[in-house]
Amino acid sequence: MIIRSKAPLRLGLAGGGTDVSPYSDEFGGAILNVTINMYAYATIEPLPTGSGITLHAVDRGEELHFATTTRRLPIDGQLDLLKGVYNRIVQDYHPQPLDFKLSTYVDAPPGSGLGTSSTLVVAILGAFVEWFNLPLGEYDIAHLAYEIERVDLAMAGGKQDQYAATFGGFNFMEFYKDDKVIVNPLRVREKYINELAFNLVLYHTKTSRLSSRIIEAQAKNVKEKKEKPIEAMHKLKEQAIMMKEAILQGKLDRIGEILDFGWQFKKQMAAGISNEQIDALYRAGLENGATGGKISGAGGGGFMILYCPKNNRYKVADAIQAAPFKGQVKRYAFTSEGLTSWKIS
Repeated sequence: MIIRSKAPLRLGLAGGGTDVSPYSDEFGGAILNVTINMYAYATIEPLPTGSGITLHAVDRGEELHFATTTRRLPIDGQLDLLKGVYNRIVQDYHPQPLDFKLSTYVDAPPGSGLGTSSTLVVAILGAFVEWFNLPLGEYDIAHLAYEIERVDLAMAGGKQDQYAATFGGFNFMEFYKDDKVIVNPLRVREKYINELAFNLVLYHTKTSRLSSRIIEAQAKNVKEKKEKPIEAMHKLKEQAIMMKEAILQGKLDRIGEILDFGWQFKKQMAAGISNEQIDALYRAGLENGATGGKISGAGGGGFMILYCPKNNRYKVADAIQAAPFKGQVKRYAFTSEGLTSWKIS
C-alpha cells in the first residue's frame, strides 16, 4: 500500500500580515487568498517491522534514516517540518512504533512567498490522516498544521497558509484571538476567475528570503505599539474587504488599484519587505501597463504578482523578464480544491 497527498500553494491577494500575532489577537485580521496549481506532495510507504523510518525530501536532495524505536525525532535543522509532523502524530494519535518511508516534493522553492512550508506540513498531515483514518476535518488539520509550525517548531509566521492549503479555492479569512479562524469560501463567477487569471502575471524574482525575520520584525512593531506599522496593518485589513467586493462584483478594473493600495502600506509594516531590485521591478511593471501588484508572502523576494489589464500582460512580461531582473514569468491556474489524499495498493 502507498498513501499519497497533495496540497496547493497560494497567492495572497490582500490583507497579508494581518493574520500574524499579536496583531490578529488585538485587532482581528482579514485576508483574501486563492490557491494555484502548484503543490506540495507527500508519499508514505509503510515498511516491514524493524525497517525504521526514512525521511526523503526529493526536491532538496536530503534523506535521513532513524531506527523504529525512535519515539521522537530530533529537531535540529534537518528536515524539521517532516520530523515535526511525525512527532505530533506519534504524540497525539499513534503511540505504537512505526516503520515507513516519507517522501516529499514542493513545486516552488523555500522562501518563494507562496506558503511552501505550511503547505508541506498540511500535505504530510493529510497523508498520515489518510493512512490512519484519523477523524480530523478541514479546520482540525489546518489548526494542527499551525500548531506544529508555530508552537512545536517555534517557526515565526501567520495563520493563512495552513487554511488556504487545506480548504483551497478563493477564500476570505478572518483571524481573531485564541487562534479563532473563520474561512469564508467565495462563490466567484467563472468569467471573473478567468479574467483575473489572464490579467494577473506571476513572476519569480529568482531570489528568496527568510520570511521569519520580516515576520518577527512585524510582530515586534505591534508589541512595541508603533503607530505607523499598526496603521499600515489596519489599511491592509481594509484592502482585504475591498478586494473581496471587487472580485465578487466583477469590478476587475479596480484590482490593480487595490493591489497597489495594499503594497504601499505593506512596505510600512516592517523593514526588508521591499528593496531596490523589487522597487525597480515594480516600476518596470507599471511603466509597461500594470496597474498594481505586490510581493507574495512576507516580502523581500520570492514571487511577485502584477495586474495587467487591457491585454498588457505580454508587454509587462517582456519588460520584467528582460535584464537586469533575470527572473521568470510562471504559468499557473487557479484551483478550487484544497488538500487531497488517497491510497493505492
